[in-house]
Amino acid sequence: MRLKKNGMIGVDALTVEFGGTTLFKDISFAINEKDRIALMGNNGAGKSTLLKIIAGIQIPSAGKISTPKDAVIAYLPQHLMTNDNRTVFDEAAQAFANIFTMKREIDELNAQLSERTDYESDSYYALIEKVSALSEKFYAVEEINFDAEVEKILIGLGFVRNDFSRPTSEFSGGWRMRIELAKILLQKPDLILLDEPTNHLDIESVMWLEEFLVNGAKAVIVISHDRAFIDKITNRTIEVTMGRIYDYKVNYSTYLQLRQERRMQQQRAVDEQKKMIADNQDFIERFKGTYSKTNQVQSRVRMLEKLEILEVDEEDNSALRLKFPPSPRSGNFPVIAEQLSKKYGNNTVYSNVSFTIERGERVAFVGKNGEGKSTLVKSIMQEIDFDGSLKLGHNVMVGYFAQNQASLLDEELTVFQTIDNVAKGDIRSKIRDILGAFMFGGDNSSKKVKVLSGGERTRLSMIKLLLEPVNLLILDEPTNHLDIKTKDILKSALSDYDGTLILVSHDRDFLDGLVSKVYEFGNKRIKVHLGDVHSFLEKKKMENLRELERKN
Repeated sequence: MRLKKNGMIGVDALTVEFGGTTLFKDISFAINEKDRIALMGNNGAGKSTLLKIIAGIQIPSAGKISTPKDAVIAYLPQHLMTNDNRTVFDEAAQAFANIFTMKREIDELNAQLSERTDYESDSYYALIEKVSALSEKFYAVEEINFDAEVEKILIGLGFVRNDFSRPTSEFSGGWRMRIELAKILLQKPDLILLDEPTNHLDIESVMWLEEFLVNGAKAVIVISHDRAFIDKITNRTIEVTMGRIYDYKVNYSTYLQLRQERRMQQQRAVDEQKKMIADNQDFIERFKGTYSKTNQVQSRVRMLEKLEILEVDEEDNSALRLKFPPSPRSGNFPVIAEQLSKKYGNNTVYSNVSFTIERGERVAFVGKNGEGKSTLVKSIMQEIDFDGSLKLGHNVMVGYFAQNQASLLDEELTVFQTIDNVAKGDIRSKIRDILGAFMFGGDNSSKKVKVLSGGERTRLSMIKLLLEPVNLLILDEPTNHLDIKTKDILKSALSDYDGTLILVSHDRDFLDGLVSKVYEFGNKRIKVHLGDVHSFLEKKKMENLRELERKN
């Protein structure tokens, strides 16, 4: 592949304006082979817009993207609109559709050549040239065992062979997203653009994707709120803030330190400028009527008029600390399960499961999608039928967060009213700060619930839960619609929470330090691992290696 001298793909003087507002102005950078770029910034800063422009889906107000002629750019959006009835395998194989089309065209042209006898005609020569050009392009593609490649990628992303022949319409949005991801990875693109790729992936699939992006991809730009994921895969961080970018040749954690230093330097410069302005204004005020100082006064007035006022990039309100209300005391064993089983038709989700969760314990439910994590949560909440016994202990008051919680909000209330109705005591004075931290700042707090998106409703449900006194907190994938700063605020609140906690999550960084026991769902069983999520993952890698050795 031909590279530009200053990089593989060039972002040149991009400007984007919406209805009089400038999202970003005159930004430029080069994307080189082996770059693993984390695109960071507050919600609304323009990250997804920038990704769409690089993908060629959106047109900038000014500037351009410079791309080598044969470069392949693959884009995975945050929300998919796929709708077809191919099988999983056939849909994934669409990654090679252009190669298959080329082969069909060559065969058709060769068939025409074999039937014709006008060997001296111009059209015959034109046909030969077309076949030659297409064949040269076709045979330049490295030899690929297409079926084996499709199978390898699908299995890596968590599909089993029985899934290959099922129509894609049978799968949830999360699994359909994996099929799109498979198509992208199979194209072996020069640049992969990923917008929140881990939202619907379980821990094992996220780890597989990390491995692939680090070792198998040419260049990557990713928007993600999964800190462990971006720390693992990225070697460069581009921050979009206040209409401009800052480009750091480091991973996310190092970037955070450098950004903090940058803000401190900016604050010093702002403070010095304010002092300089005050000193000059004081001079102008004192001597504006003094004839001998007229030139100096006018000179300083002109200087202040031309002065570009410095500012500190985006306010950092990560210092906001939220606390759950104190938990009313429950019995010693909030959850007791004995010989628990659950089936859907002929499909057994799990069988003969027994466990006890003690007061104050913090446990994580982890495992591949579809293995029963949310099903067990629904059983604890008595939302579905099951076989066996599942009891809640004495005086257990449950706070439950699941995706469908968002649909239970009163649509006629505003965002502010929704929270004002549950806030009690001192926390009432902080409602606007809390709403700001969860991206409902300014006019957003006066929006009615009925006009909110699914993600916004999810965040609002999370705030509600933060303010209600409970002693058993069950959170099912709470971080999917939260940015890193908001997740940190929630994690801090959960760290201080004094009740019993059950967390269903695939976000390792979020789970790290919050739980001391891991319930692993898989193969119709639930295994209990003592220790935090980090030690669980270390153990899992060992187990996987042993399983590999046994197979060999």
